[in-house]
Amino acid sequence: MKSLYSILLAVILLSCTAYSQESRLVYHIKIDGSINPSTSDYIHRSIEEAKNKNAECLVIELNTPGGLLKSTRYIVTDLLTSPIPVIVFVSPSGSQAASAGVFITLASNIAVMAPGTNIGASHPVNTQGGMDSVMSEKVTNDAAAFIRSISEKRRRNVKWAEDAVRKSVSITETEALKDSVIDLIANDMNDLLQKIDGREVETSTGKKILSTKNYTIVNFEEGWFQKLLGIISDPNIAYILMMIGMWGIILEFYHPGGILPGVVGVICIVLGLYGLHTLPINYAGLALIVLAIILFIAEIKITSYGMLTVGGVICLFLGSMMLIDTSSPLEAAIDISMGVVITTVVIISLLFMLLAWLVIKAHRRKAMTGESGMLGEIGEVFEDITGGIGTVRIMGELWKAESNESIPKGSKVKVSGVRDLTIRVQKI
Repeated sequence: MKSLYSILLAVILLSCTAYSQESRLVYHIKIDGSINPSTSDYIHRSIEEAKNKNAECLVIELNTPGGLLKSTRYIVTDLLTSPIPVIVFVSPSGSQAASAGVFITLASNIAVMAPGTNIGASHPVNTQGGMDSVMSEKVTNDAAAFIRSISEKRRRNVKWAEDAVRKSVSITETEALKDSVIDLIANDMNDLLQKIDGREVETSTGKKILSTKNYTIVNFEEGWFQKLLGIISDPNIAYILMMIGMWGIILEFYHPGGILPGVVGVICIVLGLYGLHTLPINYAGLALIVLAIILFIAEIKITSYGMLTVGGVICLFLGSMMLIDTSSPLEAAIDISMGVVITTVVIISLLFMLLAWLVIKAHRRKAMTGESGMLGEIGEVFEDITGGIGTVRIMGELWKAESNESIPKGSKVKVSGVRDLTIRVQKI
């Protein structure tokens, strides 16, 4: 019996030893670009996946010029309430955690930067300068209070954090470490995991000591839908999709039954509106773009000598400039490029002018079918026209013809009128 107990004890000890030496899972994601709803959803799903897999921690490799403050708030909430430790690593060298990136970095359990990176410049900006001084002060005070609460929660430099919002200060990784803005400087992921081993962090479920000596890195990738949403959430891409959709609709009105331009146009407009839905839209700007479409279509149907086209171009340009809500506290990364707006408006205007010219040319062109299409056509007498009646060959067809004069066979004649199925001709 004693030998049996000894064997069982040995098996238990070996199992415990094997478990203790088992590699820990470290989840890793990359955020490289502006902060938008797609980014927020990606980070939320990453935290949930890491929690479900009982991961040791989640490392967010960050490089961002900024983004939407609303999406940033969702991300910060996820980081502050995460049951597993979240490490934000501003990497690789040359990367930045600017604007919205500062909020995310400060909200992490452990903030790390790679050599040659910088952090700061979090002042809320307006992409088109539409906020008055009162609105600007309200937005700044709100952002300052938000970043103070994050810094106090994570025991970071509150004064610097507020200066990053109010004064747009920016510092390097060595300055950030010295000023207690971040916790570590690491060269790469391996260096980071070695340095955080044994550190104690506080999560939403209590304190935890990290064990990252034996680790397996799990790269958690975005799903195809998140990637698509991230692409069309770029205001420039969403705007271009809207313009392509507008052009497709105009072509469908110009050539009904073409089907393909209309289908492509509707798909592009739906995708563009979906992308713009994730951004703070100024509906007055959107209404002006819709009005531009109506004016362009009306130009095809109504002869206005170019006035409707001029109105459409003006509405398109103003609507494009106003499309992003001018009263929204956006970061500098969320903006429709002036170059994209001007280029798109010019191309759309030139294409429509070409289309309108083709329409006018088609309206002025001589009719090719019916009675009107016969007038002025040249034919040859097939049977002598005598007594005012004969037969004429025109465009490969034989027509009964009448004339006030006798015209011999083989003579050239010109159609001067059509009555029922009889043409009136005169000799050339």
